[in-house]
Amino acid sequence: QVQLEESGGGMVQVGDSLRLSCAFRGRIFASYSMAWFRQAPGKEREFVGAAGRGDTRYADSVKGRFTISRDSGKSSMYLQMDSLKSEDTAVYYCAAGLIPAASARNYMYWGQGTQVTVSS
Repeated sequence: QVQLEESGGGMVQVGDSLRLSCAFRGRIFASYSMAWFRQAPGKEREFVGAAGRGDTRYADSVKGRFTISRDSGKSSMYLQMDSLKSEDTAVYYCAAGLIPAASARNYMYWGQGTQVTVSS
C-alpha cells in the first residue's frame, strides 16, 4: 500500500513564497517519477512539474518561479513556489508514476491535495 500526502499549503499574498511537501509512505523499492499537478475551481487538472531520475521539467506557466526537489533519504518531494500569482491559486496534488510525463494518466498514486490560495 502506498500513500502520498501533501502539506504546506496556505493563504498568501501575491509575491509571497510557499514550500509544499509530499511524503511518500509505502514499501515499494522501485524508483518512481514524481510530479505536481494543480486544479483550480471550475478548471481541469493542470500539470505543474515533474522530477524523474535525471532532470526536472516544468510547465511554462511556472518556469523560473517553481522548483521541484527530492530527498531520497526522507522519501519526500518538495515544491518551492516563489513570486506567487493569483492564478497559482489551486489545490496542489503530488503524484507518483513510472514516467515523468505531463499526462495525469501516467501516474498511479495520488495525494489528497493541499490548498494554495494567493490573494492580492
